[in-house]
Amino acid sequence: WGYEEVIELPHVYGVMIENHIDARPQAGLDQAFLVIEAPVEAGISRMIAFYSEDQEVEKIGPVRSARSYYVDWAHELDAMYTHVGGSPEALDQIATDGTFDLNQYWNDDFFWRSSNRNAPHNVYTSTDLLSEALAYYEGRDRVPNILYGLWHFKDSQVIIPEKIVGVSIDFSIYDWNLVSWEFDSSLMRYSRFQKGIPHTMESEDQIFADNIAIIVTDVEILDEIGRRSVRTIGKGNAFVFQDGLMQEAIWEKPSLSERLMFYTKEGEEIEMNAGITWIEVVPNEEILTFE
Repeated sequence: WGYEEVIELPHVYGVMIENHIDARPQAGLDQAFLVIEAPVEAGISRMIAFYSEDQEVEKIGPVRSARSYYVDWAHELDAMYTHVGGSPEALDQIATDGTFDLNQYWNDDFFWRSSNRNAPHNVYTSTDLLSEALAYYEGRDRVPNILYGLWHFKDSQVIIPEKIVGVSIDFSIYDWNLVSWEFDSSLMRYSRFQKGIPHTMESEDQIFADNIAIIVTDVEILDEIGRRSVRTIGKGNAFVFQDGLMQEAIWEKPSLSERLMFYTKEGEEIEMNAGITWIEVVPNEEILTFE
């Protein structure tokens, strides 16, 4: 998702959504135009899901706490970073680096708790509520970061290849956090599975994506709780999945405000398919299985 023109770009909401087994099924995750998934404590994955202000999503969540590396990714889209509390590192970063954030702890009017689930897996929001928050905090006076228009997109998809490649990602010791993406040649899209089961929402809609990008980066354990530190700036190896094909690539993010980009090994920018993109963040290639 992106824009060739950099005028009058819509504002973006970046919402922290958990993927603990007790948080499933989630709501609204399938409607995000961009999702970045990375490990948190115990290697369990968590996502930051990005929505444009011109989308209408009635229920998004469960919303969970901030981590510093997700704050970094929110910066490049100038997103209103939406979360419920956070790690000490993340909250310190938000307080010092000018992050435009919406913390449920101090902004309960823009969230609600479902009675159908136990805390902390029961906090939700919607694009209508996020729009109200944006207006309340005069966020519409902010000029969105024009750099997020830098991705380029293909004019059309390629022909289905003879050998179709998907991928599985083993994020943790828990089998319910085994993620896989399979290419559906009838839809020309990737369908998402967890533990071999279609990853569906409360609406029973399955998650699909038009681009899957995997970035390999440094991940360290910070404390006895198991919180992670993830390197977001710099470059590293990547794999990009489009149209049933897998391409070895390089990811690069020169600075906090610049867009995460993908290049071929020869240094040419990889054009994305229009639609939904998921970025998977992993500490090494050993947890990947290409299928």
